[in-house]
Amino acid sequence: MTDFELNALLLSIKIGLTSTFIILIPGILIAWILAKKNFLGKTIIDALIHLPLVIPPIGIGYILLITFGNESLLGNFFFENFGINFSFSWIGAALACSIMSFPLLVRPIRVLIEAQDTKLEAAAKTLGSSDIKIFFTITLPLAYPGILAGFVLSFARSIGEFGATIAFVGNIPGETQTLPLALWLLIETSDNNNEIMRLGIISLCLALSALLLATSIEKTFLNKLRSSK
Repeated sequence: MTDFELNALLLSIKIGLTSTFIILIPGILIAWILAKKNFLGKTIIDALIHLPLVIPPIGIGYILLITFGNESLLGNFFFENFGINFSFSWIGAALACSIMSFPLLVRPIRVLIEAQDTKLEAAAKTLGSSDIKIFFTITLPLAYPGILAGFVLSFARSIGEFGATIAFVGNIPGETQTLPLALWLLIETSDNNNEIMRLGIISLCLALSALLLATSIEKTFLNKLRSSK
């Protein structure tokens, strides 16, 4: 593996982990709300969460550039008060990946929460447990396979993100050049088919391994929950 490939791989892992941790807690809370609560506008919120799956990623990147770019109100606020520069930086890449991968984090967590035996929570309530205590002692522990599966899926999606990233932060070596962007650069500029194939295989193996792991975790524990009812 060349330095070019290694740098792209390590940067992809860094951005993937950062973006996934950014959305982990909000993702768990939203999955719980969607699974347990009924309220006006729930369908709309559910649709908005899944919007990144149907909107062209470049469109998301352009919206982020307008919203968090250096000349924008929010972008200037974060830079002036916290020294955070989103556009054309790896932090901006992590933000773009967070938005694009958010639906894939929420879905498996929500599925596992919805599959839980409601009798356990009902019994806890009869013993005087509050909703918060039930969440931390029953709901959250039983949902951890979904959290793990969602984490892996979100991480895999972040590693494979291209459109939103290149539109928002560009393709800067060592800063925003992740595996997909490095692969695109090689396809556009290199005649070395072996290098292109090698980087493509690395990307494919990472994505396939993550997908198989997440699917296996979700199905295994979902079947256990259903059989225990």
